[in-house]
Amino acid sequence: MKKKTLTASVAAIAALALAGCGLGPASVDGGDGRVIKIAGTWNQTHPMAQALDDVLKPEIEELTGGSIIVDVYHSGTLGNEADLWDSVRNGTIEMAVVGTPMNQEMPEMLISDWPWLYRDLDHAKATWTGDVATEMSETFHEQFPDVQILAWGPNSARTFSSTKKLTAPGDFAGQKFRMPNNPIHLGLATDLGASAQVIPLGELFSALETGVVDGQDNGMVTIVSEGLYEVQGYVYETNHIVATMEIIANQGFLDSLTEEQLTAVQTAATNAAEQAWNDYIASIDVDRKTLVDAGLTVTKPTDADRAVLIEMTQPTVDKLLAANSWAPPIIAKIEAVK
Repeated sequence: MKKKTLTASVAAIAALALAGCGLGPASVDGGDGRVIKIAGTWNQTHPMAQALDDVLKPEIEELTGGSIIVDVYHSGTLGNEADLWDSVRNGTIEMAVVGTPMNQEMPEMLISDWPWLYRDLDHAKATWTGDVATEMSETFHEQFPDVQILAWGPNSARTFSSTKKLTAPGDFAGQKFRMPNNPIHLGLATDLGASAQVIPLGELFSALETGVVDGQDNGMVTIVSEGLYEVQGYVYETNHIVATMEIIANQGFLDSLTEEQLTAVQTAATNAAEQAWNDYIASIDVDRKTLVDAGLTVTKPTDADRAVLIEMTQPTVDKLLAANSWAPPIIAKIEAVK
């Protein structure tokens, strides 16, 4: 992470300048704490959102002695991911948690949606709390000097669910799946022998209930939180994509901080991501039990079936490799993570 040193006079000038764009000191309940915003799109039940409330906010406020006060906004209150990305870039808000709305500008961020990258969720956590994350953050900052990634947390490990039997690779054939408007996801469904339709998440429950589609792919956390288990009978726990969410910060905001405040913000972000990974991995067992208790059949692919799934979806992976020369070195580094 880029470090900087501000003299007291320069810091004061920076604070006055930033006040004009909403990033300067503010009074909180008669105090002198500076109010900053961090926003995300998940509701408070997602481990990443919980980590903002339980770790990032209290640690920043404690480590800065109350000189920074954090207001957390969940559930897309301040906009969708694209809105939040733009807001952090232009300094409207100081921090946000987003997935990869910037991948059209920086294709390397597609690594977050790359299929079959990890041995398991612990491998994913080790990847995005270690050297790979540090290197990717540095590459990101070179591309976007007005923003820094402070930490990489979990989004979800994507699984398939359906109203029809879905317990083996051959069961995809002929089924209709709702997929995100993303060529990787659409390609996977097609490779597996299913047809894919793009339907907004807000319309997914109705589409499943009325039979417009048979199934969908999302993390089990979403199947639970969106109530999709009420209109699904099977979950195939493929974990075919383990997506990340990044804690990003506006560079102007970071430059306005004292060294002590900067260290506090970075430390709190790192700890929040670590906690979110731990909580998310633990939540998998809880979510699985919730689904089983609701009457769903949850199946983990055997090693042999996983190999079949990987082979079936190789056409999409081959297209990705052909279009992204940067990918093989990063994949090799991820595979080497212990």
